[in-house]
Amino acid sequence: MAPPSVDPRPLNADERAVLQHVLSAEFVGASQLRSQLDHTEVIAVWGPDSVSVDLQVREPCEHAALPKEHVPVDAQVHNPSGAHVGEILVWTDQGATLSALEFASVTDEMPTSLPVIVDGRLSWPA
Repeated sequence: MAPPSVDPRPLNADERAVLQHVLSAEFVGASQLRSQLDHTEVIAVWGPDSVSVDLQVREPCEHAALPKEHVPVDAQVHNPSGAHVGEILVWTDQGATLSALEFASVTDEMPTSLPVIVDGRLSWPA
């Protein structure tokens, strides 16, 4: 089943902060993906109350050349006591443009917010 579409909207502050954090890592295509942030819109949510979203990058933009359809960054999310609670996955469309931001939680509790960056790490609950 396809995620429910929404009227295209700019990234909110939390989405942008998480994407900037993940894309701050150095890997092939990182600079091109960072340059896409100002052209990126949210076009769908993955479900009611989900913080995972589908993205679309407006042209013109600089395309990346990633060999896979996800960003090769280990973006683990921990709670304030340091326990692993999930990870952030950034997906691309055929390795070229940003296509999704996913908070993959490993807890029984569905995330209602994206993690925040604390001391250079992703922390949740915020």
